[in-house]
Amino acid sequence: MKTITVNRNVLSKNDEIAEKIRGELAAKGIRMINFLGTPGSGKTTVLENVLANPELDKSRIAVIEGDLFTDLDAQRMAEIGIRTIQLNTEGACHLEADMVEKGLAELDLDGIDTIIVDNIGNLVCTAAFQIGAHMRVCVASTTEGNDKPLKYPNMFATADVVLLNKMDLAPYTNFDVDRFVSDVKKLNPNVEIHLCTAYKNEGLEPVVKLFANK
Repeated sequence: MKTITVNRNVLSKNDEIAEKIRGELAAKGIRMINFLGTPGSGKTTVLENVLANPELDKSRIAVIEGDLFTDLDAQRMAEIGIRTIQLNTEGACHLEADMVEKGLAELDLDGIDTIIVDNIGNLVCTAAFQIGAHMRVCVASTTEGNDKPLKYPNMFATADVVLLNKMDLAPYTNFDVDRFVSDVKKLNPNVEIHLCTAYKNEGLEPVVKLFANK
């Protein structure tokens, strides 16, 4: 009982900070996207290829990279000219609202209208903790198994967009694309689902439009 109470208090305080962030960014005309998925799903590769697209004005986009250790992903973003800051949790499996608040304070938001938070690879904690985002995008892949929506329903039920990545590898796995789509839609009838192969830059047009706010 004490553990449940503590968890509720932690989430309540986190949600208060998240709501504050959401409101402050909206007042500035800035939209924040929580980019979610498991390690190896291809989240950062999706970002890398989408943000390098010439249709996007990179000067209007910033990225907050979340990871346990290292700044390797932040370096990848910086190399393509994206304003980036790294948040290291040093062991924590998710970003929390106060971490994002500190990251935002260090970012130069002049001229920025879209912030993408590349959250830590995790389908559990990252779904539970609000960070002040206006949209959630979840990246899954055909190498993970099509049972993930049923095993981690909170992630897929709260996503606004789901990207199914590594479609080129689907023929070499037992991944059932139709079952995956059906399970996600049962959890979340209004979700957008797009199929892509990020490293080949295939099927990413809907994400480009999403980031461009078209």
